[in-house]
Order: sequence, then structure tokens, then C-alpha cells
Amino acid sequence: MCADRQETDGRGRPAENATPLVRYALAGLRRCWMPEAGQWSHRYHLDGRTIPNESRPHSDIYYSINVLLGLARVRDALAMEPYGVSDLFRSLCEAMPRHGMRNGAWGMALWAAAELGLDVPGVAADALRRLIADADRLSGWTAQDIGLTLSGVAAQLRCDRKWMPLAADLRDLLLAQFKGPRSLFRDSGKGPRRYFATFATQVYATLALYQFAEITGDPEALAAANACVTKLIELQGSYGEWPWFYEPRQELVLDQYEVYSVHQHGMAPAILHYAHAHGVAGARAAIERGLGWIFGSNEMGISMLAPSLQLIYRSQARQGVQGHRMARLLRAIMTASIGHPSPAAAGGLRLTREMRSYEFGWLLWSFGDRIDYPALTHHPAFSACAPDPLPSAA
Repeated sequence: MCADRQETDGRGRPAENATPLVRYALAGLRRCWMPEAGQWSHRYHLDGRTIPNESRPHSDIYYSINVLLGLARVRDALAMEPYGVSDLFRSLCEAMPRHGMRNGAWGMALWAAAELGLDVPGVAADALRRLIADADRLSGWTAQDIGLTLSGVAAQLRCDRKWMPLAADLRDLLLAQFKGPRSLFRDSGKGPRRYFATFATQVYATLALYQFAEITGDPEALAAANACVTKLIELQGSYGEWPWFYEPRQELVLDQYEVYSVHQHGMAPAILHYAHAHGVAGARAAIERGLGWIFGSNEMGISMLAPSLQLIYRSQARQGVQGHRMARLLRAIMTASIGHPSPAAAGGLRLTREMRSYEFGWLLWSFGDRIDYPALTHHPAFSACAPDPLPSAA
């Protein structure tokens, strides 16, 4: 087992005095909890339906592991929560082979185990070894899955050097086949997705490289991560939003939307904390601009919080046909061909009235044990509605 992750400046012990942010997130997670399944749900609908939790078994498992990763930051604040972390993690790992899990799920399990101080899940380690045996197949994975796998292997590497050859191979693959000609990463190492990239691609790739670099001292991995984050900061939107779709060769924003709350409050800060620690100019300011988007400094001019439920609305998306996948693809192709940034959402925007449980995992991962962002962790909006005193059975 391994739980000796390095503490960085700005982190405290929320167990001693859980912040309003932590209390809000824990209350929201109780709403997403499905006690009969022993998992958090794929999706919680915020449209008033009678049964708000929607289950999709493979996604419930993956999201639940992501939640546990976030809870690793606030272990001492869980005494009153209805979860037995070690037993829950074990049951999730045992359920994984029975469902079609994404390739990166096994890496996520390794990562969560290391952060929670639990034994290496054998089922995840065995599945991962089988999957990575074919190097050519790996280049067809998404950068997100390669990044998650490297994050998991790197987390285990902190305690056991036998993971070093695999970690080094994944690092080499990420830099050789997924990095674009400049600073951004590609969605895939081959096929049509090689020419496009999402914001999630950049997060998972750079996060894994930062983790590997800090463990091994590798300067090339660190330089690639810093360069990518520097470019992302340059491309951050005027409201502090993180665009969704990019063209990595020209480093253009192909489509600003959909803008996701989890990117603003959790995933972007996850890499920007590293970037700030490693001297990337503007990293902290970029975090603060991104957080402002959550609280109403956005194109719709609304808060993304649903305080009566202790949840967060998922995203702001283009209205009507302009938000459909085919329209997004055509718009992206046109933008790439003319070499100009993506146009604004001229047809208007809509609020996505749902939340997915893993979003709290990322929020807690990035801010659950930090004390250096009081404008976020003690924001009045997190205290506007008292959390439920007892776990919800919904």
C-alpha cells in the first residue's frame, strides 16, 4: 500500500475544520449515492424528476472510483459519511471485469489505491498488463486513457520501483505519439482523432507528465507539461472559461462550447496547481478566473451552483441544433480550414441541468485539503443552504 504523497504549499487538514466547500461536496455526494448498489450514480438530474439518480453500471463504477480519489484528500472528514472506503473500493474493483470499462479505468484504480493507502488492486494490475502488451494498440487509445494509466502507474511508482519500466514506456508513448507539433496534445495517436483535441485530453496528459516528472525528475516531461499549460492559459476564454475543442497543429480553439463546470473548478486547477509550483506565469490567476465562471462571471450571467441540493450544474452548451454533435463537427472543420478562432455562441446558450458524481471527485482532489484559496473554499454560496444532516437515500 502507498499513501505517502508529497504535500505541497497551501494544503491543510480539513478534518480539523472542514471548509464550506468540503461540506457542500460531501452533502452533494450523499444525494448521488445509491445505497442499494453501493455506488455513486452516473448522473443526477436537476429537472425535478421523482427519481433523480440515473444508473449506468460501467459508468457508476468508474465515476465512483474517481470520487474515492477525491475523498483521499479529505479522509479525516468522512467519519459521518455512509461509506466504508476500503470495502467500497474493493467491491468496485471486483465489479470492474463484469462491465465494459474504458481503458483508463484500470489506471484510475491504481491511482486511487495509492492515494487511499490501500493494497494494489490485483484485478486492475492484471488487466492493465494485458491491455498494454500490444504497443501498437496503445497508440490507438485516447490520450485521456494513456494519461490516466500513467497517473496510476506513477502513483504506484512512488512506493515500488518495479513500476518504473512501465511508467517510462507510457511517458515515452505520450510524448512521441500524442504530443502535437507544438504544445498541445492530440486526442489519439492515430486515426481521425489525431487531428483534434479536447480540453480533457490536455488535462490528463499534462497531469500524468507532472506526476511522472516530480517522481523521477524528468526534465522533458516537465517541460512538455509546462508548455501545454502555458498555451492553455493563452487560449482561456474572456470569462475565464476553458474551451472544449482544439486543433493541436495550429493550436486553435475549434469550439468554445460546451463549457463544463468540472473543468473550471476541478480539472483545470488540478494541472494549474502543478504549473504554479513549477513557475508557469499566470497559473494562479488562471485558476481564479476559471473559478469566477462558476459563481456567475460567465456568458449566461448565472451561478452554476444549485445550493438547495448542494450540487453544481454540469455545463453551458449551445442552444438547439447548434449544440448537436454533427453541427459541432462541421463548425470545427470550418474553423480549422480557415484558421480563425471559434465564433461565439450566436444562437444562445442553455444550462445543462444535471451533475455527474465524478465532478465532486475532481473538486475535492483540487481543493479538498487546500487552505490558500479562501475565496473559493469559504465562498458564501457554499454555506447558503445547510447540508442535509443525514445521508440521503435518493
